[in-house]
Amino acid sequence: MADNVTSLFRTGAHSPSMAALARESGEAGPVDFCIPCNPYFPSPRMMDELTNRLRDIITYYPSSADTITAELCNLLQLPPQCVAMGNGSTELITWIDHLLVRESLAIPVPTFGRWTDQPLETGKRVDMFPLQESNGFALDPAQYIQFIRARGTRAAVICNPNNPDGGFVPKQTILAFCDALADLDLIVIDESFLEFADAENEPSIVEEAVMRPNVIVLRSLGKNFGLHGVRFGYMVANPGLAGRIRSMLPKWNLNAFAETVVFMLKDYGAEYVESLHMVRRDRLDMARQLSTLPGLTVYPSQGNFLFVRLPVGAEGTVVRDRLLTEHRILVRECGNKIGSSSRFLRLVVRPQTDVRRLVSGLESVLYGTRRGAAVPELSTGTSYSSGTAAVDRLVSSTSGQGYQGIAAAANGMAQQPQPLTAAANGMVGQPQPLTAAANGMNGMMGQPQQFTAAANGMAGQPQQFTAAANGMAGQPQQFTAAANGMAGQPQQFAAAAANGIPGQPQPLTAAQTRGTTGMPGGLTAVNAQGQPQGFPQPQPQAMPQPVPQPVPQQATGWPNTPPNGAGWPAAAVDRVG
Repeated sequence: MADNVTSLFRTGAHSPSMAALARESGEAGPVDFCIPCNPYFPSPRMMDELTNRLRDIITYYPSSADTITAELCNLLQLPPQCVAMGNGSTELITWIDHLLVRESLAIPVPTFGRWTDQPLETGKRVDMFPLQESNGFALDPAQYIQFIRARGTRAAVICNPNNPDGGFVPKQTILAFCDALADLDLIVIDESFLEFADAENEPSIVEEAVMRPNVIVLRSLGKNFGLHGVRFGYMVANPGLAGRIRSMLPKWNLNAFAETVVFMLKDYGAEYVESLHMVRRDRLDMARQLSTLPGLTVYPSQGNFLFVRLPVGAEGTVVRDRLLTEHRILVRECGNKIGSSSRFLRLVVRPQTDVRRLVSGLESVLYGTRRGAAVPELSTGTSYSSGTAAVDRLVSSTSGQGYQGIAAAANGMAQQPQPLTAAANGMVGQPQPLTAAANGMNGMMGQPQQFTAAANGMAGQPQQFTAAANGMAGQPQQFTAAANGMAGQPQQFAAAAANGIPGQPQPLTAAQTRGTTGMPGGLTAVNAQGQPQGFPQPQPQAMPQPVPQPVPQQATGWPNTPPNGAGWPAAAVDRVG
């Protein structure tokens, strides 16, 4: 029976459904740390109301999608002509790809699998921008822009917060990113998990998206409301883009459960807000508890999940299978996510009693006995398999523990890795991954840590870039954090240090993201299969400075009460027609 259950994880790119696990095991579902739902919503009172209305819900046709969308827009204070609702965000991603992505799409990896898989299935080129493990998987928008320009990509996506790592990009940085790429066919900001973020009071760019010609914001409802099975989500864009997507959706693409929930929400706003507060509280407590486990790294997250790296030598598939069969705990092993490996797990935030059970299970599986433990010894450098050949090609023999001279093999020359500092990546003051050692178990969890070259196991001294390393004749140049032009102060920068592009950050290579193999210029679907790709010389592209915005006096739309009974959408409707 255990073999039948664990075999379900080897049949596709996504985790099996809870229904499939229950059928195979013949038991009640496990404690779920895999599916990123809100565990506190719907409230018991709302669930009772849904239960009492079940017969009518499953017996009768729902209203049309236009009717349900109109109610959602009234609730959220959104202009209806700027909104399209889908049977889950995946339906919207599918139509965005079919209608609006012409030839290529850029996406940071690791990320939600449909953003890589869907365009590949329709023959598009997917340019995968690798997030650096050494930098906590944080996205550097300026480097991402340069990568997009170098590849000539026509559509770009940012998931904010990102899945699976929970990385967050501030609102004004997102808007500057959109403005810098205003000439692209399409920019999608996937805010599916943004409701769980607390880094900013108003982090969404929904209001600004309706005023831009090429920006779509994608929002989830199932994740926020703890109702994945209902399958509903929505997108916001200018009327032209939203109308194109809406025109292709079936009249009854939303089911009666979705309609019932949307029309009930106005009575449960306070309970929903409280549920978000509880998830954010539990996220901090869960990170603190996990960071006490020896060798386990917990990355900062603004989602309702935490991304963790297992100790050296631990095989994620073994940990996942044993947690499920021995402890009835379901976790998301990330070996089948491009840009990740089987050494990483995504763990959904749950109540503290469940977290204690998870920590106990991990202690047993990882360290219980030397004969049966998933970590044979806490040694350096252990090879592992993700179960996915393409991912294995992206993982070095060091299991992410350092850099290799990949550029020497790719370009026939030596290239030295450069130290990263907080200033170099514009990450000053951002929280950094927690480990038991970093945490010190002294009650300091949740405090932002400064990220320096020392955190990467490298000396914090400037490294020399020789002109030869850039394919140019000349003298060695000094290359420091200031070379990225991201420290916020005027910097002196030698053009030779950046391929002749003064003041511009450099695109990441596969070699710079966990010592993986590949050609410079990030990963494409072809690179993932081990075939080298050409890399055009990047063109100068400056990151525009964000325009200061007034601090909102009060949040608008449900579940908050708009000031004076009206929010931004009323003005937006006037502007967009």
